[in-house]
Amino acid sequence: MRISTANIIRGIRSSARPLEGAHDGHAAPAYDPLIDAIGDRRFALIGEASHGTHEFYATRAAITRRLIAERGFNAVVVEADWPDAYRVNRYVRGFNDDSSADGALSGFRRFPQWMWRNTVVEEFVDWLRAYNAAASAPRAQVGLYGMDLYSLRASIAAVLRYLDNVDHAAATRARYRYSCFEDFGEDPQAYGYAARFDLERSCEEAVVQQLVELQRRSAEYARRDGRAAEDEYFHAEQNARLVKNAEQYYRSMFQGRVSSWNLRDTHMVQTIGELVRFLDRMNGAPTKLVIWAHNSHLGDASATEVGQAGELNVGQLMRETYGQEQTFLTGFTTHDGTVTAATDWDGPAETKTVRPSLDGSYEQLFHETQLPRFLLILSGGGADRSMIEPLRASRLERAIGVIYRPQTERVSHYFHAILPEQFDAIIHLDRTRAITPLEAVATVVDRELEETYPTGV
Repeated sequence: MRISTANIIRGIRSSARPLEGAHDGHAAPAYDPLIDAIGDRRFALIGEASHGTHEFYATRAAITRRLIAERGFNAVVVEADWPDAYRVNRYVRGFNDDSSADGALSGFRRFPQWMWRNTVVEEFVDWLRAYNAAASAPRAQVGLYGMDLYSLRASIAAVLRYLDNVDHAAATRARYRYSCFEDFGEDPQAYGYAARFDLERSCEEAVVQQLVELQRRSAEYARRDGRAAEDEYFHAEQNARLVKNAEQYYRSMFQGRVSSWNLRDTHMVQTIGELVRFLDRMNGAPTKLVIWAHNSHLGDASATEVGQAGELNVGQLMRETYGQEQTFLTGFTTHDGTVTAATDWDGPAETKTVRPSLDGSYEQLFHETQLPRFLLILSGGGADRSMIEPLRASRLERAIGVIYRPQTERVSHYFHAILPEQFDAIIHLDRTRAITPLEAVATVVDRELEETYPTGV
C-alpha cells in the first residue's frame, strides 16, 4: 500500500530527534542517541553533503570530540592527502616545529585549500593537540591521518627525504626509479595521458619496485630508535604505497570515471586497513577510527544509482571488509543556504547560494517536516521501522563537492538513492552557511537564482 507524502512527513516528525542545543555543532546531549547508536563499533564514518558547509564540519567535529573523549576512538582519518595530513598529525601529537594549527595546516596548498584550511578544522586541530598534551601516555594520544591519493609529487619527496636520512644508497636507487616522472613536470595527468597510450612510458614497474624494496628493509629501518622510528618508517612506506596507487590512478583517468573512482576509494580503504594494522600493533589494542569524507564516499554506494552503474566506495567497502556490526555510517543533508565552492576545478573559492532542494528529493521531504535540525537513526535498536520503510523508496539526493553549478543543479548535483540502506543515521540541517576559509579569498556570488534555472539544465 502506497503511503502518502503527508503520512511520511508525520512519521519523520514523530521519529526525529531534534538537535536542540546543538546549534553550531556544540557537543550537546542532543547527540546522545547517535553516540549510543555507534556504541562499541570500531569505525564511525561521518560524512558531509558538501565540501564547504560550516555546520557539516562543526557538527562532525563536535561528534568526533565526544567519540574520542567518551568512546575511546583513537584516530581520525580524513579525505585528505597523506603527507599534508601527517604534518598535522605530528603537530597534534607534539612532534614537530609548527607553532600553531594554522602553520600545521599550511601543507594544504593545492586546490581546494578551504576544504581543510578553514576555521572549524583549525579549531578542531587545536582541541586535538590540547587533548593529546593531557594524555597519560603516547599510546593514549589521538592521531590524524589522510587517506586520499592526489599527492604523487609530495609523496615522492617524502620517501626521498626519509631514505636520505636512513640509507643513502637506497635513496639513490629511489631517485633513479622516480625520475621516470620527470618528463611530465608537475602535472600528473600529463603522465597519465602519456602512459595510457604509450606503455613504454609507464612508471608502473619502477614504483612497484620501490615499494617492494622499502618493505623488504622494514625491519631494519623501523626498529632503529623505538616508536619514533617505527612511525617514520610507516609514514615513508605509506607514501611509497601512495605513489604506486597514484600512478595507477592517473593512468586510469583516461579509462572512464568508474575505473578511476573505484581505484581512489579502494586506495582509501587500503590506507585505513594499513593504519589499523599499524596502530593495533603499536598500541597493543584494537584501533577505533573516526573517518571524515563526503557523503558520496561514506554512504554505501550499493544503495545508489552510481553503485548500480559499477561504482563502489569507502562506505560499501568498509561494510564488506569489517561487517555492519563494526561500522556506522552517518550522512548529512540540507535544504538551502550558502556554501563555499568553486565554479570550475582550480577556480577561486566563492560563497555561493545553495538552491532550495528539488521536489522528489530526501532534502525536500525533510524540509517539509518544518524541523530546523534533527537526527534520524536508520538502523539498529534506535530505529523506528515504521518510519524507515517508506523511506526505502528511491529518491533524489544532493551532493555538492568542491564544485557547485546551480545552473545545472539536477544533472550536476543529484542522484537517486535509498537512504536507509545508504546510511545508518542522517542529520538534517535545514538551512546552512558557507565555511570560512583561513585565507579570506571567498568571493560572494548571489546571481545564481536569477539565471536560467531550470531551463539552463
